[in-house]
Amino acid sequence: MQKIAFIWDLDGTLLDSYEAILSGIEETFAQFSIPYDKKKVREFILRYSVQDLLEQVAEERNLDAEVLNQVRAQSLSEKNAQVVLMPGAREVLAYADQAGIQQFVYTHKGDNAFTILRDLGLESCFTEILTSQSGFARKPGPEAATYLLDKYELDPRTTYYIGDRTLDVEFAQNSGIQSINFLESSYEGNQRIQTLADIPYIFEGK
Repeated sequence: MQKIAFIWDLDGTLLDSYEAILSGIEETFAQFSIPYDKKKVREFILRYSVQDLLEQVAEERNLDAEVLNQVRAQSLSEKNAQVVLMPGAREVLAYADQAGIQQFVYTHKGDNAFTILRDLGLESCFTEILTSQSGFARKPGPEAATYLLDKYELDPRTTYYIGDRTLDVEFAQNSGIQSINFLESSYEGNQRIQTLADIPYIFEGK
């Protein structure tokens, strides 16, 4: 097998965490008397990001986006027990480990990601974990991928960013690496999966 590397997104990819995220946003909105529409909020954060949502709301209501984010992060960190693994996550991580595939994380989550992965017994699966507090440009900017490619001498042709949103495909494309995603995409480097259990079949015979 060629030297393959996986860079994982977390929320909606390895972690089934959207209900906890939405609950945290709802509590934050309530604290600042902001109307909350769960369906619209979910659609927005799936298309863009939680950060984009908070910045938009802050601008509309003349609030400090950083304060909003701090309140939301605190609320979310109290909901770690609600975060569970996506179906097949533990199995596909074990498959990659056994196949000699080097694994990383790049997520827009803060450093609470370390706590969650530690609690789930997964932190040791990854060579390096990058979060929103690592100092890199947010997706779809390629800075985090460039850092990993250079530091670990990864081959862009066999390095895959695994995610669940258009933003994740755009990150892979901008970074010149491959994409595995739950969504269809016009990016020729993207391979769509229905479940995480589909991933090993992509590499059969490689």
